[in-house]
Amino acid sequence: MKEDDASGPPNKELYALLHLSPDASDEEIRRAYRQWAQVYHPDKYQAPHMKEIATENFQRICEAYEILTDESKRQIYDIYGMEGLSSGLELGPKLNKVEEIKEQLEKLKRRKEQEKMSTHFRPSGTILANLSLPQFLDGDGIIGGMAMASEVQSQLSKRNALGIGGNLEVKQNSGGGVASAVFRHQISSVSSIEFIGSAGLRSLIGVQMTRHTSLHSTATISITKSLQDGSINLLNSWTRQLSDTASGNIELLLGPESSIGVGWVKKDQNMSASGEVKFGTNSFGASAHYTRRFSSKSHGRIAGRIGSTALEVEVGGGRKVSDFSTVRMLYTIGIRGIFWKFELHRGGQKLIIPILLSRHLNPVFATGAFVVPTSIYFILKKFVFKPYCLKREKQKALENMEKTATQVQEAREAAAKAQQLLENVARRKRNKQQETDGLVITKAVYGNRKALKKGDELRETNDELASQVLDVTLPLNFLVTDPGQLKLHDGVKKSGIMGFCDPCPGEPKQLHVEYTYRGERYEVVVDDYEELQIPQVAHRI
Repeated sequence: MKEDDASGPPNKELYALLHLSPDASDEEIRRAYRQWAQVYHPDKYQAPHMKEIATENFQRICEAYEILTDESKRQIYDIYGMEGLSSGLELGPKLNKVEEIKEQLEKLKRRKEQEKMSTHFRPSGTILANLSLPQFLDGDGIIGGMAMASEVQSQLSKRNALGIGGNLEVKQNSGGGVASAVFRHQISSVSSIEFIGSAGLRSLIGVQMTRHTSLHSTATISITKSLQDGSINLLNSWTRQLSDTASGNIELLLGPESSIGVGWVKKDQNMSASGEVKFGTNSFGASAHYTRRFSSKSHGRIAGRIGSTALEVEVGGGRKVSDFSTVRMLYTIGIRGIFWKFELHRGGQKLIIPILLSRHLNPVFATGAFVVPTSIYFILKKFVFKPYCLKREKQKALENMEKTATQVQEAREAAAKAQQLLENVARRKRNKQQETDGLVITKAVYGNRKALKKGDELRETNDELASQVLDVTLPLNFLVTDPGQLKLHDGVKKSGIMGFCDPCPGEPKQLHVEYTYRGERYEVVVDDYEELQIPQVAHRI
């Protein structure tokens, strides 16, 4: 998966340039500036080409120092980077207080978020098409019914929002629809109220209030009245955050069909699971599901339902085919029969197609309905989809390399020049550490994650990945302190460090370091924004 610097951590290149933490104090910034100025001051060099290199890098150091020691400029840089400083924000009399600058930046941020939202805004909706193979074989057509639901939400003001929706359903020779509207008002930061109305087969009016009773608890109460039979339903629900990834809820419904339900939800980066048990005056039921993410693009799912009206098991999985689209295929077996279900999720839109294969639970047919499509999928994945995706990914990488070739070449030349100025000091530091059996960086490479995983194989091939790594042994030896320690700060992109550059823009990067300390050999690999502290016993080979 490629990095997206715009949505990921900010670059923080100026902090990397001065070898500082983003939380560095003014005194630490001044101290770092003085140290780097001693290295890059043009007066230290006699050779014309070295003086030219020093002047270029000294100007970069001065610019970083000027920005980071100016409170307002630093605040703008921390939020928006260099783009924010060059975007035309006035830092003079109109914005001479930190509070005013922050307010202006927040307005700009909100405007950008609104523009982004309006660009990708789509109304949410679902189309459900029920297909039936037995019905088709009987000559009654393949479509058993259809349903469509759609909703559009609009933020009228900071506290008010309006949602308008509706759904239509057709089954055999009958059908109907419902139109609904919800007006939501944010009373305070912890409470809101909604007014609900619908017309059609289920005409009703109602009101719902929600309040955060504590930092981890939320309570909701709603009352609705049917305009058809005059019945009233009162719903109370309580939700409690049980941990960082889990929550529980209790729901009590009082009305013509009263019920009580208890549920649980857990969700983290790699999995999601939920369960619910509900008892009513005329029914009972329990359901659970577990979804596991195998990668950033694919996941598997298993679910089950049991109760007075349902008994079924569902297994399947899905795959993300683009930034906004996911496809899913599920297999269901239960008292209603054997089903295949295809789903397409695109933004806020869903297309769901359940296909009834058989109304009878024949073991042989049920096994075949599961095994055959699963086998076909894995065969196609191995011999068709995966080769195609790898080919497409490789083609995109080549196109990106061609597009950024000039930029990368210029960055490599700048990094090489910076390393020339660091060379003498880095060599002295390395020799001093060798004399005291201290910290010596023997090998350090930075670049494309895939290229680093191939390691020494790159030397034996002409793989294009070989051009997406950079030797940074020298600048890391320069950064080793006299006590024999090295620290790269968390949240700071390593390509901004003096002597580094970005050899593969848009690709995920890592830093691979091999070093010796007290006669022992060590090795460590860290991600682009990850903190690095060496030496550590955990790195010992």
